[in-house]
Amino acid sequence: MSTQPVMLITGASSGIGAETARAAAKEGYRLV
Repeated sequence: MSTQPVMLITGASSGIGAETARAAAKEGYRLV
């Protein structure tokens, strides 16, 4: 079982969603 936090981001292909996805990935989140 993974203890890595998971984050669901909609609209991550551009704009603020993309920046949020990059920042979350850098912090160790697993993105869905």
